[in-house]
Amino acid sequence: MMSIVTGIAKKTFAAAAALPIPAVLCLVLPVLVASHASPTEASEKTAAHASIQGADAGRHIAALADDSFEGREGGSRGGRAAGTYIVGVIEKLGLQPAGDAGTYYQRFGSMRNILALLPGSDPGVAHELIVVGAHYDHVGYGNANNSYGPTGFIHNGADDNASGVAGLLEVAEAFQNLPSPPRRSILFAFWDGEEKGLLGSYHFLRVRPAGVAGMTIVFSLNLDMIGRLRGERLEIFGARTAQGLRASLVQANMASNLELVFDWKIAEDSDHYAFIAARIPTLMLHTGLHDQYHRPSDDTHLINILGIEPVARLALDLVTAMADSPEPVGPFRMQSRSESAATRRQLEMRAAEQQEPVPSQSRWGVGTRSDPGEPRSPVVVRVTPSSPMARAGVAVGDRMMAIDGSAIKSQVDMLARLAEAGDSISLDVDRKGRAARLEPRRNKPAAHPQEPQ
Repeated sequence: MMSIVTGIAKKTFAAAAALPIPAVLCLVLPVLVASHASPTEASEKTAAHASIQGADAGRHIAALADDSFEGREGGSRGGRAAGTYIVGVIEKLGLQPAGDAGTYYQRFGSMRNILALLPGSDPGVAHELIVVGAHYDHVGYGNANNSYGPTGFIHNGADDNASGVAGLLEVAEAFQNLPSPPRRSILFAFWDGEEKGLLGSYHFLRVRPAGVAGMTIVFSLNLDMIGRLRGERLEIFGARTAQGLRASLVQANMASNLELVFDWKIAEDSDHYAFIAARIPTLMLHTGLHDQYHRPSDDTHLINILGIEPVARLALDLVTAMADSPEPVGPFRMQSRSESAATRRQLEMRAAEQQEPVPSQSRWGVGTRSDPGEPRSPVVVRVTPSSPMARAGVAVGDRMMAIDGSAIKSQVDMLARLAEAGDSISLDVDRKGRAARLEPRRNKPAAHPQEPQ
């Protein structure tokens, strides 16, 4: 994460208890379209997942967070050595150089971005570029402007951001194990100078190398500090920057089954901000700040190595689906720049039974609000006690996704379909980024959701 001079307040997050919600549904969602994979394709997708190994990520982190790299400050000898290490790894993957003059490096001042391209296989959309990035620099020996101290000691930055780099390397390797190349092109970007003010990502957006200059960036994903997963809790930033991004994440989360914590704040604190400022739909994955943030104590032994696996697999599944979707990624939502935690509280606030009229289906006992950022996922704000929805386990804060396996198109569509439904339905909901199937019944209590087999 970027230097503390950006105004990020230091904080410690408590791990939330994971809910035992089964991920048992397959939906057609705004950006992602469910596909019917052949046994061979399914096997190769499993192989791609299996190739993401915490042990391998741990070796990358141990190398990048070694004292010999002296904290990887941008432009320093340790930073350049870290860049050389990364290029050595991606060369073995056979990725196409996308930097200056046929190299992997894009130089700016004394610093270097590292850019590797996986060309798209579909001539119709290969010019559409998905950028998956992680910054590899850190703060060196630290100073009063970028360290919580003590300064003068090597700040190895194992979590910030050797973990994100390791996760990105694992994702890049996993693409070699997929059944076919992605339809859209994917750029794997290792940013330099993030801690000095997002210098590398801003430079890339201003001055793109010739190999990708003619492409249109349709989506970007940033991996920053993914090495301290606690309680299966993964923070998501930027999900409001295009309609359907949250639904896409829920779909991509089916295998990893992480608890997704959506933060509506948009701050200039990591490289995703540069893309948001350029009006490009963008997400950041982050496992949360901690007491070792920007201190010499952010070291390898504190990394949750196995926790990197589900985060990287989520990134792989999300990027794969975005790259292969027959539908274009939605346009950037300008409203996301002005939304905040207060906006979210207002949207998700529980509706009083008598004080606030909200669209509801009284015979099922549920009231919802439409979300302009996710119009296909109305938010549950009222559940009538002892109603079919209450008996089935629907809770305030759930997001309605599908009825009887068919995706909801809007709040109006949901209300009409509930009105026309018989005495029982299957209902798919998004609960903290996890998909759950519930079975409301009008005449008798529904059984608890089945655990996955």
